[in-house]
Amino acid sequence: MGMSMSFMGKGLPSTQMVSFVMGTLYKQFVEKDIKSFEEFHMAILDIFNTFNSALPGRHYDAPSRKDIEDCFARWKKAPEAKRKELFVDFMKTSVNLSRLDDSAMVTGVVTPPAAMAAKRAAENLPQLKIIKMVPDVVFVPTATVLALASVKLTRRMFLGSIASPST
Repeated sequence: MGMSMSFMGKGLPSTQMVSFVMGTLYKQFVEKDIKSFEEFHMAILDIFNTFNSALPGRHYDAPSRKDIEDCFARWKKAPEAKRKELFVDFMKTSVNLSRLDDSAMVTGVVTPPAAMAAKRAAENLPQLKIIKMVPDVVFVPTATVLALASVKLTRRMFLGSIASPST
C-alpha cells in the first residue's frame, strides 16, 4: 500500500508530460488539413483557445501574427518528418503565461475602498442624492471593473503609440 501511494505523488516526469502534451496538440493540429496561412493561423489560435478554456486560472498569450507567419513559412517548406519538431519548438518558445501588470494589480486593490469612500462622499451632496439608491453590492464591482477596463485601455493606447514606428 505504501509503495503505490509513493508513486501517486510523483506523477509523470516533466519531459514526458511536455512530450505527451505536444504530441496530442500536434495530432489535433495536423487533423485540420492545413493548406493556407489562414488555416494555419486559425489552428494555432484554436490551440491557445483550448489551453485557456481547459486550464482554470492560467491563461496563455497567443504569439503575434508575424511570429505565426514566420513559423508557417518554415513549416510549409519543411519536409513532413520535420514538421512536428518545428511545431513543438514553435509552441515551446511561443507559449507565454499571461501576466497581470502592476498597474492592473494596484488598480484592482485600491479601487474598491476608493469607490466606497467616493460613494459615501457623494451621498452627502444634494446633486447626487440619487446615488443612495444604488446598492453597494452593485456600485463597488461596477466601479472596479470600469477602473480596470480604463487602465487596460489606457495602457494599450499608450504602449501602442510607443510600439508603432513614427512615419
